[in-house]
Amino acid sequence: MSTQISTLRPPGHRAADFVVTAIEGRIAAGELPDGAPLPPERDLIESYGVSRTVVREAVATLASRGLVETRPRFRPVVRRPGFDAAMAAASGVVGHLLMQSGGVKNLYDTRIFLEAALVRQAALQARKDDIEALRRALDANGEAIPDSDAFYRTDVAFHAVLYEIPRNPVFPAIHRAFTGWLAPQWTRMPRSPERNRMNFQRHSDIYNAIRDRDPDAASEALTAHLNAAWEYVRGTFDEA
Repeated sequence: MSTQISTLRPPGHRAADFVVTAIEGRIAAGELPDGAPLPPERDLIESYGVSRTVVREAVATLASRGLVETRPRFRPVVRRPGFDAAMAAASGVVGHLLMQSGGVKNLYDTRIFLEAALVRQAALQARKDDIEALRRALDANGEAIPDSDAFYRTDVAFHAVLYEIPRNPVFPAIHRAFTGWLAPQWTRMPRSPERNRMNFQRHSDIYNAIRDRDPDAASEALTAHLNAAWEYVRGTFDEA
């Protein structure tokens, strides 16, 4: 058995890292397709000549990278690699960064920078169906003004459309990551129909600028909206 390990695993490589790399290769090659269960734990132990502890560590690493989904009493299931998996792999590190002084503000400023660019591009290049999708999201947001929980969900959905307009799968994955990373803090923000109405008006300003093909106005409206939001909610964070 030791000969098998030295042949398969390069010297100096941790056993768990070797198993992770091997399984990643099988997923990338399509040998383990999306939705398929991983081989039984005993088979992995025998195939790679490692211990049960090593296999379980490797599976945990694959799960942290979004390449497998684990559930108690079920075999892990392969998940197709994608940008959401890449963002999920960064979540642990991002969580620690958000706890550092200035961490939330740094991430939020990154969001402002990116969304300002997205609305500028949308004003220049959005198709009619994109603008219609944004309009539907805006209408849903307006209808939700009396219900703050629904308003929050439709607020997220409105911004999500901005990330979808470029038709680049990286951007929607980034939006979902931003939403997940910031939601634990953002949901602490006191809400009311009056404040919802103000935010809806700012969303309307963004929509109108995109519809009117005015990139400067779109960028200014988006930046003003998110800067105003930060000024209101920063008191709910540990940082000022």
